[in-house]
Amino acid sequence: MHELSLCQAIAGVVKTHAAGRSVDVVRVRVGALRQVVPDSLTFCWSIIAEHEDLGHAELVLELVAAAVECHDCHAHSDIVSRWSICCPACGSAKVSVLRGEEFMVTSIDVAEGARHG
Repeated sequence: MHELSLCQAIAGVVKTHAAGRSVDVVRVRVGALRQVVPDSLTFCWSIIAEHEDLGHAELVLELVAAAVECHDCHAHSDIVSRWSICCPACGSAKVSVLRGEEFMVTSIDVAEGARHG
């Protein structure tokens, strides 16, 4: 379950940018091609957040569908199958991924003052 190590990385980013302030919300953009199971990521976050003293921080996921541009038919298409990135319009494998590979912390909501207690 690589979601645990992903959550450790998220916590590292969050703690660096929170600079000792209490964190309320962590927003993460996750592309469909990243092979991340959202429920597993959320579960692992609850474990890592508690361990990293971010226990009350809510993880909010923005799930991004995959899309490709076909080099043969020039179509821009959303990918409906997570098992193939071939062009849905013509079946060609000659595609460029337009979106779906994202994995990034996009924002955090922090308290104004330093953490107390």
